Amino acid sequence: MEYKLSDLTKIYTGKLNANAATPNGKYPFFTCSKEISKINSYSYNCECILVAGNGDLNVKYFHGKFDAYQRTYIIENKRNDIMYMPYLYYFMSLYISKLRNQTSGGVIKYIKLNNLTDIIIELPEVDVQKEIVEKIKKVQKVRVNKGNKLVKFDTLIKARFVEMFGDPVINSKKYPEKALANYINFITSGSRGWSKYLTPKGKAWFLTIKNVKNSHIAINNIQSVEPPDSKEAQRTKVKEGDLLISITADLGRTGVVSSDIASHGTYINQHLTCIRLDTEFINPVYASYFLESVAGKRQFNSKNQNGVKAGLNFDAIKSLKIIIPPIKKQNSFVSFVRQVDKSKFENIVYLNKTLSNKILSQIGDVIRD
Repeated sequence: MEYKLSDLTKIYTGKLNANAATPNGKYPFFTCSKEISKINSYSYNCECILVAGNGDLNVKYFHGKFDAYQRTYIIENKRNDIMYMPYLYYFMSLYISKLRNQTSGGVIKYIKLNNLTDIIIELPEVDVQKEIVEKIKKVQKVRVNKGNKLVKFDTLIKARFVEMFGDPVINSKKYPEKALANYINFITSGSRGWSKYLTPKGKAWFLTIKNVKNSHIAINNIQSVEPPDSKEAQRTKVKEGDLLISITADLGRTGVVSSDIASHGTYINQHLTCIRLDTEFINPVYASYFLESVAGKRQFNSKNQNGVKAGLNFDAIKSLKIIIPPIKKQNSFVSFVRQVDKSKFENIVYLNKTLSNKILSQIGDVIRD
């Protein structure tokens, strides 16, 4: 049965300023941050859902004594006979993505009260809600265990890198060490002003710095774009095998463009540089892992100015030093990486097919409608 959230709950905000937090305080202090602060006094003692009213929108569940920032919404249950609060928490955790799309540009600056009170929620019987929540909790434990296994895969790759190529910081196997410039066939960076081309109906993909990290390119949060027909756009279009490096903010994130990513007609923004390497001497996947190693990170960190990370220009990128093992050995390492990535993918597929996804879809279908 469908209900309006305001008919089931009492919704209000906290009263305190964000600076009211006290380190090592006795009680939780909820602000709009994902992290929970502390405070020495409390104003509320209840079971509730807390929704960040601005900033990095997020949802939390809490039952007990706490205090809250004035832009944090507190949702209390008025109808325990109709709604189970942990069920509402999972509902709101999904619904928050819809709130982000309720203003122009796809980015919500703040949540108004009516954004919450007007929510329509479909609820099964309370006993069914409780069953769903318990199943979600059980499968989330499986997800945690699987997540730990994925971390071990990454550790395995790093260990194999050192086994095959030695300590990259001291170049313990004494391979030739040369500037990246010697092996760059093409280098470019993305351009500004692409926000006006972003559209959910776009046929092409658009990569930003958030998609590139740990020698991989994530596509789970990728944006779609309808690119302009211009030389500038073509300059920022990537190809299979391109090495991407972040050049602002978090310097030195890397990833290599796969055939699947390239097939979508993918472009990059101004925070990324695209490099095409001479693959006769350097495998781009090997180069990515070297640049993500301690030896690579030290070079990126050296570009800091007074503790503030500066942007990297082409000269700085070309000057990066990289050790050059025989290409056959690089390719052997990359084959190992692909085998491990295949195992990771199989584990991720398992996670995506677990019962929790089916359960969450029962809540999510209501939201998507």
